[in-house]
Amino acid sequence: MTHSLDLALIGNCTVGALIDTRGEMAWACVPRFDGDAAFCSLLRARGEPGGKDDFGYFVVELADFERSEQYYLDNTAVLVTRLHDRHGGCIEMTDFAPRFGHYGRTFRPMTLVRALRRIAGSPRVTVRLRPACDYGAQRPAVTFGSHHIRYVSSGLVLRLTTDASITAILQETPFFLEDAVTLILGPDESLHDAVADVGRKFLEETIQYWRDWVRQLAIPYEWQDAVIRAAITLKLNAYDDTGAIIAAMTTSIPEAAGSPRNWDYRYCWLRDGYFVVNALNRLGATSTMERYLAYILNIAAGATGGVLQPVYGIDGRATLEEREVTSLPGYRGTGPVRVGNQAYQQIQHDVYGSAILAATHVFFDRRLARRGDEALFRRLEPLGERAVAVHDQPDAGLWELRGSARVHTFSVVMCWAACDRLARIAAHLGLDARADYWRAHADRIRQVIDARAWSAARGCFVSTFEGEGMDASLLLLAEVGFLDAADPRFAATVAAVEQDLRRGDFIFRYVEKDDFGEPENAFIVCTFWYVNALSAIGRRDEAHALFEKLLAHRNRHGLLAEHIDTKTGEQWGNFVQTYSMVGLINSAIRLSIRWDQAF
Repeated sequence: MTHSLDLALIGNCTVGALIDTRGEMAWACVPRFDGDAAFCSLLRARGEPGGKDDFGYFVVELADFERSEQYYLDNTAVLVTRLHDRHGGCIEMTDFAPRFGHYGRTFRPMTLVRALRRIAGSPRVTVRLRPACDYGAQRPAVTFGSHHIRYVSSGLVLRLTTDASITAILQETPFFLEDAVTLILGPDESLHDAVADVGRKFLEETIQYWRDWVRQLAIPYEWQDAVIRAAITLKLNAYDDTGAIIAAMTTSIPEAAGSPRNWDYRYCWLRDGYFVVNALNRLGATSTMERYLAYILNIAAGATGGVLQPVYGIDGRATLEEREVTSLPGYRGTGPVRVGNQAYQQIQHDVYGSAILAATHVFFDRRLARRGDEALFRRLEPLGERAVAVHDQPDAGLWELRGSARVHTFSVVMCWAACDRLARIAAHLGLDARADYWRAHADRIRQVIDARAWSAARGCFVSTFEGEGMDASLLLLAEVGFLDAADPRFAATVAAVEQDLRRGDFIFRYVEKDDFGEPENAFIVCTFWYVNALSAIGRRDEAHALFEKLLAHRNRHGLLAEHIDTKTGEQWGNFVQTYSMVGLINSAIRLSIRWDQAF
């Protein structure tokens, strides 16, 4: 079976799983997002049953299968899949990861629950639970008891507790689903109550949790369902234990068909994290934002000399050594499959602005339990000093070019933003001397950008100092406050981006050749940036129409990957991409009519 990215995401901010249209768990890592891939058929298409590589998935097969239908329960991360056979039989499969309040804490175990229920007829099913270990290199050892099966690898034990026949699962023999069956896959711990009762309680509490969480969101009037699904998805990409926010659930989904641009995105990019918390803040989801800010501040406190990497592990570790995994052929056979990301060694100067922009919320948002004070401000200043020191030096840029370094305009603008926000924070705290100090630095960097990033020949800002090319990050010049949206230089820059980077309905991040040749597909978030820029410069009708077209390219569950084929509309790249979902939320907020205009 060949997979597509028409997948659904379930999770609980500890683990996540991607499920295809027929209910196959094709991707899930344990014990956390960046762990070993217990289910990895997304990167290795299933072969003949019983074949040496036919494992790394969890599926319930319905005899004489005819069709399936699938949907989320409203305002939750609970997925329902219905499978129909050719004889009128039907089963319903409910998948989720438990998450709810328990003893004053959030209960979010390393657990996936699958509940089966007969809907009609005499459906006959086969449960194939075939986890992998060491990224698909082998199957774990198996032990079992009267009501459980243990999958034992060198680093972890998974335990399935169920009221189904253990023999039927071990031997994968078909059986008639007479009523209901519950399968709970999690840590090697015994359940003290009947598995059906535990599964039912987990489901009820998890549904209530998500609906309560959604109820607290401040969503725009238009496109509510799209925004709610995007918000839940962003939440699922947050690792509660540390506050880190991963860029995507997957590794090594190529940016285009046959492309070697395969990377591991299961880590926290400071830039992506900033955009995520900014979007969640606009929706009122402050708890996720607070946890991420704590993660950022802990990293900043440990940054010697204020030097930041662009990406860190979800536990805050700095080293993410990249290696190729030979046991998995890759998405649709396109490798290599990578674990780790060498981007941690790159020099990307925009990270200083990203970190300080994220931390700025602590000083100005009065909803937050912890407020910024002078001590915290002093801890941020070394990041500002580093921004000043490197602002006009070459780097890899936010697109992480591996083979070249230039002075990228966006990186310099973010260094300006670091100083600008420090000046504002200092003024807010009544530290007038420090406010003057950082304002002087911000003004000086602004002068440098005006002199070296403005192309008189093109009449716009360009992507690199003394260059002539364009990249989509220039669409953010108004978003980060460097230019006023009414500044004619911004409109001119938007027009130049449109001229150079627009292909059909989509904006490429850049079009020049890089380390791997010319980009083939559009980077989805860039088109959302373009939508926002069009709205900002008064081309609102165009922005609205283009936004609707973007929404039409989501998968059946309203989810987006990183890239899109501009000719076929097929999604590519790591999935679900937080950047893309952030773009959706920000554009919906910007374009929607106000609630008080709706009635």
